[in-house]
Amino acid sequence: MPLHNKIRECRFFADEMTQQELATAVGVTRQTIMAIEKGKYSPSLEVAFKVAAVFGKNLDEVFWYTPDS
Repeated sequence: MPLHNKIRECRFFADEMTQQELATAVGVTRQTIMAIEKGKYSPSLEVAFKVAAVFGKNLDEVFWYTPDS
């Protein structure tokens, strides 16, 4: 998948925030966070911005895009 993320790393450095805590803060389900984190689902732009904001980071510090070769 060309969209990558550092959500797991960000959760770890945020006092080991759980997927459920992040999901609640963003307004999505834990399953959605799990799928985004594993790279099985690309979030909407709004959700991506919300995830980054929870960690006090810019979007490109949490998510990045690598085009398929």
